[in-house]
Amino acid sequence: MRLLIHDFSGHPFQVELSRELARRGHQVTHSYCPAWVSGKGRLEAEPGDTLVIEPVGPSEPIAKDAFVKRVVTESLLGWQLLRQVRRTKADVAMLSNAQIPTLVVFALGMMLLRKPWVLWHQDVYAVAIKAFAGEKLGRGFRLVAALFTIAERWVSRRAAAVVVIADSFVDVHREWGTAHKTTVIPNWAPLDEIFPVDRHNAWSAEQQLDDTRTLLYSGTLGLKHNPALLVGVAAAVRDAGTPVHLVVVNEGPAEAVLRDEAARLDVPLTLLPFQPYERLSEVLGSGDILVVLLEQDAGAFSVPSKTLSYLCAGRPVLGFMPAENLASQLVNDVEGCVLPPNEGSLPAAAAWAASVLADDEELARLGKQSRALAEREFALEGCGNRFEEILVRVTS
Repeated sequence: MRLLIHDFSGHPFQVELSRELARRGHQVTHSYCPAWVSGKGRLEAEPGDTLVIEPVGPSEPIAKDAFVKRVVTESLLGWQLLRQVRRTKADVAMLSNAQIPTLVVFALGMMLLRKPWVLWHQDVYAVAIKAFAGEKLGRGFRLVAALFTIAERWVSRRAAAVVVIADSFVDVHREWGTAHKTTVIPNWAPLDEIFPVDRHNAWSAEQQLDDTRTLLYSGTLGLKHNPALLVGVAAAVRDAGTPVHLVVVNEGPAEAVLRDEAARLDVPLTLLPFQPYERLSEVLGSGDILVVLLEQDAGAFSVPSKTLSYLCAGRPVLGFMPAENLASQLVNDVEGCVLPPNEGSLPAAAAWAASVLADDEELARLGKQSRALAEREFALEGCGNRFEEILVRVTS
């Protein structure tokens, strides 16, 4: 088959899937939007690659808070993706992490081209916007939430197949009348690209982290997160008798919140931009405990993929997340700590973290369990088989 796989964010496991499908003999073009600021995967051609990688859309960062400009940019991206479909003569396209304006334009164009496409549904945006509209974005966004719900339902109905990342998403598609063509394939992380390394490594030495215990967060921080919790848990662990250094790898508006809160609570903070992907194992390996954040209202529509990278890195995980979230289940399976994402959870989080940090053998044991679960659950061959079956089916 000739395939176009677009992952708006440029994340690691989507391009890993594209490489696997190319390895199986398909002609695969993988595209992503360089303007979206986030951690990226291996998005350069490598020796022996038959995979074609093409960035699409603007290269300058998209201003997430400039709503009208963002909608226009994302709509134009849908048109540019349609041009990629025509240029590559793709038999089928699959879109991951694409924004709703992009999806609407793309779905309309694919109807005119009479070509099938697959929605790889990473986040149910309509539910997310509805959840946050009243609390965080104001009354003016209630109409936006309603329009986005209609639009996301419409594009789901236009897709030839839908892949969702957790069983909880199926309930939404049942309401939309699209459950019959929906398949659940949980996300994963690349086992060969993210792996355990020594706690004292080149990156930790560069950041002067070898002589201190660390809590580390690496990933995006947006509406689905409360960044102040990161500083709060570090302060609570220190107050419980274990000095720690907080390391946050992130770019965006959360930086100011983190700096101000760290200064207020006198928490040592290393705040860095997203690091090169080839150093991610060292980055994650520099954390004694890796921290995940997800707001309570996001539990049904988002699975933080950073959790999966943390498991591959073989480190204990502390999650401030809804208990019903799939990532919470994985963390519980490896005896990590999952607590509600609010300040009331800080004493329990601090007690758990202080206990683990005081015992090197326990740190090592929990880390080995994390990696073992990743090796059981994230085998690429099985995921590749399931996606290939779907893509073949919609072109038949």
